[in-house]
Amino acid sequence: MSSTGRLARERTKSRFAAGTATNLRAPRGERRFTAAPVPTRRQRLRYRFDATMSRGPVALVGWLALLTLALIGAGAVVVLVFGLVPDEGRKSFIGQLFSTLMHAMDPGTVAGDGGSWQFLVAMLVVTLGGLFIVSALIGVIATALDEKLLELRKGRSFVVEHDHTLVLGWSDAVFTILPELAIANESESDPTIVILADRDKVEMEDAIRAKVPDMKGTRVICRTGSPIDLADVAIANPRAARSVIVLSPESDDPDSEVIKTVLALTRGPHRREDGYEIVAEIHDPANLEAAHLVGGDQAAFVDKRETIAKLIVQASRQSGVSAAYVELLDFDGEEIYFRDDPVLTGVSYGEALLAYEHATVIGIQRADGEILVNPPAETLLEEGDRVIAVAEDDSVLEQVQRYAGTPDLSTIVNGERVPDAAQRVLIIGWNSRTSTVVNELDHYVAPGSVVTLMADTTDAADAIALECAGLANLAVEVRHGNTTDRATLEALDVGSYAHVIVMCYAEHLDPQRADARTLVTLLHLRDIAARLDRAVSIVSEMLDDRNHELAQVTEVDDVIVSDKVLSLLLAQISENRHLAEVFRILFDADGSEIYLREMSDYVETGRETTFATVVAAARERGESALGLRLAELASDPASRYGMRLNPAKSALYVPAAGDQVVVLAED
Repeated sequence: MSSTGRLARERTKSRFAAGTATNLRAPRGERRFTAAPVPTRRQRLRYRFDATMSRGPVALVGWLALLTLALIGAGAVVVLVFGLVPDEGRKSFIGQLFSTLMHAMDPGTVAGDGGSWQFLVAMLVVTLGGLFIVSALIGVIATALDEKLLELRKGRSFVVEHDHTLVLGWSDAVFTILPELAIANESESDPTIVILADRDKVEMEDAIRAKVPDMKGTRVICRTGSPIDLADVAIANPRAARSVIVLSPESDDPDSEVIKTVLALTRGPHRREDGYEIVAEIHDPANLEAAHLVGGDQAAFVDKRETIAKLIVQASRQSGVSAAYVELLDFDGEEIYFRDDPVLTGVSYGEALLAYEHATVIGIQRADGEILVNPPAETLLEEGDRVIAVAEDDSVLEQVQRYAGTPDLSTIVNGERVPDAAQRVLIIGWNSRTSTVVNELDHYVAPGSVVTLMADTTDAADAIALECAGLANLAVEVRHGNTTDRATLEALDVGSYAHVIVMCYAEHLDPQRADARTLVTLLHLRDIAARLDRAVSIVSEMLDDRNHELAQVTEVDDVIVSDKVLSLLLAQISENRHLAEVFRILFDADGSEIYLREMSDYVETGRETTFATVVAAARERGESALGLRLAELASDPASRYGMRLNPAKSALYVPAAGDQVVVLAED
């Protein structure tokens, strides 16, 4: 090594030894480094003290305890070494330690002291030090309690529950789902619902208490966390949950978050071995395939757009059908249950229709899980099959009462159905479901029918051209105009249409403003229709259930509250995932749907009969009778619009003109 190199190396060492930071110009490819200053003893002690204090209240209490020991120890040593203790108060070292401790803990002790002024000053110093330590201790404890309360308020503690219903996410659907689950859980012991959402725990609890005051004994536990975060989801203890409901968030891409949440459950490292019972809602049908890939056989997905569109179409074609669907979806009424009944093995479906007094059979679930709704009457029930029936409660089916009567076949009437002719349908308003409504209408109307779409959005025509290109029976005419303007509505010639459907501007306005526009449109339409010499069926979609009663003022035939229907459906499927397939068939145009038919086409009016006879009359047409609709109560919301699902088979009934029978039929 050259003398120049040795000199440079020695200079570098001297700089490091001096504790200075020096940047060296290293040769290409060599690593550069900077010498760090050596910390002082004071800095090391301060660093360790800070590290200890950062451990929280326990470390603070520990330091205060050490300071207390040091204080009383020093006080005892001082008074003993310097002989400051009065003659009458001489004590051992242990005794003086206790006496000093009392001075530190109780300021009043010093008032009873006697002796030299030096002793009194020493004890006063100990007392003042004790006051400081006690004050600091109280502050530490108060801060620790505040932090603990704040942690509890955040809702981050683990849920120690079992067999609970877990709701992931938050939306207004919560306020419909909770009371429905509360009704379903009335027969359960200590039922619990756990909600995990990215919201403040106290805010969720306050909102639930305000909008759902009576939970009928069901406890609701709220936790704060993200439904797409594995650690947060684990707080809600999904492994012990009976079922999981995943709500669609109010965001720009809700389906992605729903799929991520399902993925966190089904593919997470701590997933349940036997799988979950998950039900979730999807907004865009294009995302269903991805959702099914993620959920597999553990999840049932409700297509919001398709479901609501199909219900709107069915309700538009026959007034009152939505009341029948809501009755089946609402736990506070008649619901759909599955029953394993070995007595019916080998019996035909037609005979099973009259098997129960207080339950109405509507289908069969095969042993392999296949769902048959309103199958042919000659279909036999095989071993392992279960009947699908409508009943007031599952306890009714558990303690089933057989029907022992005989239908009166002499009152049955075989009225002929008149084929539907081509129709004109008017749709007013626009949202993402409108094109689906048009496509669904195409399955029901006769060839040559026409749909006129009136909307004040510019994207309606393009969407119809793109999404409704395969129509077979319908021709679509799109018009642009203000749907709340009276002159514009009168120019449509409402009397020339058989059915009118009013859609909400769900994507363009907030729910209240969208419903307000819908109500204005309905008021104009009802006033226009009142001046016509023929009846026009008017069906409307609403977003907020609170506006449902306002819509009744317009005397509209049916009001579909889309969010409420979806919430009821999610609650039903969470209790029995097989219901997802049942309702899919009921809403599908290719399966058996709910129809309201004139009672006079089934049995003689004005003559006493039983519901069992109505069931037998519907059976001859290849239909399954669900119930009755009384004409005299059809406009009364308090009586569920005259809907009487699942009446007793042997109950006597006198059909009146205008009464209808509710049936499941293919067309």
